[in-house]
Amino acid sequence: MTQQAVSVDADPELAARVRASLGAPGAGPLTVLEGGRSGLTYVLRDGDAGVVVKAVPPGRPARGRHDVLRQSHVLSALAGHGLPVPAVLARDEVEPAWFAMELADGEAVEPVLDVATAIPPDLAHERMVAAARVLGALHAVPTDRLADDVRAAGGVLPDPAGPGDELDRWEQTMRAVPVELRPGSEELLGALREDVPDAVTPVLVHGDFRLGNLLCRGTTPTALVDWEIWGVGDPRIDLGWFGVFTDGTLFPGVGRTVEGLPTEDELVAPYREGGGPVLEAGPGRRWFRALARMKMAAIMGHNLRRHREGRHHDPVQEQLPPTVAALISSARSLLAGGAA
Repeated sequence: MTQQAVSVDADPELAARVRASLGAPGAGPLTVLEGGRSGLTYVLRDGDAGVVVKAVPPGRPARGRHDVLRQSHVLSALAGHGLPVPAVLARDEVEPAWFAMELADGEAVEPVLDVATAIPPDLAHERMVAAARVLGALHAVPTDRLADDVRAAGGVLPDPAGPGDELDRWEQTMRAVPVELRPGSEELLGALREDVPDAVTPVLVHGDFRLGNLLCRGTTPTALVDWEIWGVGDPRIDLGWFGVFTDGTLFPGVGRTVEGLPTEDELVAPYREGGGPVLEAGPGRRWFRALARMKMAAIMGHNLRRHREGRHHDPVQEQLPPTVAALISSARSLLAGGAA
């Protein structure tokens, strides 16, 4: 993530509110932080220190990805649990709402997708293993204590969502994509619906857990970010999603294969070392891996649709059809008992 080279505030009114709340009248300009996707994301530097500011876009309701205060509630709640999360420094519920958190040191690189900023394979391997331990520690956080901590921060812990709820959510996203952009998806959705596994004990779920959202300094994780879809649910939701990013062959044309990355099965041991629950192998694990591939295909199909409809011009999206097809095909193979 990089800072735009400007000398004036990107949003003067917001900048004044943030400076007043933090007691930093002499801080530098409030600038857009590239890479932020939830609400508006800025950085405010004050000498050698800095803060990241997430704000609701003016005139937009604080819902979904724009409900930035919801993200601040879970970050505040996790402050005492020994996890690498940025500290929340201030929040303001006055519309448009915002919160400020520390600017963590480190870089977030997705080995199979960030082709332009590739890191050495051995470093990618060690970061994946370290991330699996972080995920295990995240899933070990007691939800009863978490509920109290979220409430103390001004939020509410959501009701647990089961595997069927997660399927419902992403099936809607998939079906919003034109059928010609998602070959084989109807068969995949039908197979997922036929064999929804029973839920296990719910845990705190990040919802988008991957190296691209985990800042690291060397091999040490420093900050897990982008909490816009966190919730309480089945731990295999996070594990399945994390596993998608171990295999560059799932992203033909837009990703790359990284030799030596841990496989999905090899991530289970460090996950358990971090404190994650024991999860049985078998059809249930394959179902969640297939669900994660469906989810990624739905997201990419949605982005391609937005581009073609002119709602978000991005020619890079035209490279996605082979990846969407590969993800769907891999998911169907998993559910049929074959290899991914």
